[in-house]
Order: sequence, then structure tokens, then C-alpha cells
Amino acid sequence: MQEVLRQARPAVVITLVMTVLVGLIYPLAMTGVGQLSFPFQANGSLLQRADGSVYGSALIGQEFTAPQYFHPRPSATLSTTVPPKPQPYNAANSGASNLGPTNRALLQAVARRAAAYRKENGLPPNAPVPVDAVTASGSGLDPDISLANALLQAPRVARARSLPLATVQALITRFTSRRLFGFIGEPRVNVLRLNRALDTLSKAHG
Repeated sequence: MQEVLRQARPAVVITLVMTVLVGLIYPLAMTGVGQLSFPFQANGSLLQRADGSVYGSALIGQEFTAPQYFHPRPSATLSTTVPPKPQPYNAANSGASNLGPTNRALLQAVARRAAAYRKENGLPPNAPVPVDAVTASGSGLDPDISLANALLQAPRVARARSLPLATVQALITRFTSRRLFGFIGEPRVNVLRLNRALDTLSKAHG
């Protein structure tokens, strides 16, 4: 019995030490570093109004359909009900459609989205459409659209808000994130931040 205890003691001690180190000290240390170095990101990248109330996260998209707003990338998320139903930008059920590139349902959906995009933005029937305007992201919660997508929507938004096109384009530039390190990824625009800035601007113009 004593031999069993002698051999088990190191295993028990190592388990307890690693539990404290990895399960307590390390998480607390990382939380502290995050709060001190990156408090905005560590707390969910929450966006707040002037009164301190939260209207969303810079990391999670929201659905906008009115003509005076920039529209986000399509979302394939579903509701959590049984049976599930389409519920765009449902953060409780993040996911993609999982349809393959040759799937007929996906091809039909892309064609419908492209036609609707051209119509709502006053584009010719055969005008090229940005891919992010007609396909959903893997998470279904993508907060950004491509710069090309934003610029094509700008004339519609400017007309709906009776704003100069140059003013809307300047806002797009302001909320455009460039390539990481100058070569990774593509320029992208945060839709929620951009639409919030438009609302603020419209109130100022009254």
C-alpha cells in the first residue's frame, strides 16, 4: 500500500500543480494582460453611444435592409427554434449554409441576390457584382464588406439620405481597414460603424 501511495504521490502533485498553473494562474494572467493592453478587444469590441449604451459589437454584423443604410454580406444563420428558420446574423447559431459551389440551391440563391443587388443599387443587368454581396461567410456574422461593395452602395445611400455622394464616400474611407501589414487580406469596411456614423451625420444635418 505504501508503495502504491509513493508512486501515486508525484502524479497527484503534478496534477494539482498543473491545474493551478493552467486552470487558474495562466487564465488570470492572460485576462490581466488583455485588460491592460487591449481593453476594447478583450471586452468584446463593444460599440457604445454617447450615453454609454451598447449598440453592437465591431466583430458581429447586424442586418440592415433599408435603402438609407449600407447592407451587410448575406447571412446563412438559422434560428434556434425547432425546426430552424432563416434568421440572418443570429449570433446564437453561427454557421454557414454548407452548400457546395456546384449546389443548385446555392447557384440559384447567388443569382437572386445578384439580381436584387443590381436593382437596388441602380446597376445595369449584367454589371459585375462583388462576391461578398451575394455569398454568405463561414460564420454568418461577418461585420465587414469589401471596399468595392461599399462604393457601389454609396450612391443609393447618398440619395436616400439627401447627402452629397462625396460625403458618403469620405465616410467609407474613414471606416475602411487596409490590408494587414500592407499585403495580407483585402480592404474592408465595417458596416455597423459606418451606418452608425451615417445616422449621427444625418442628425447633425437635421
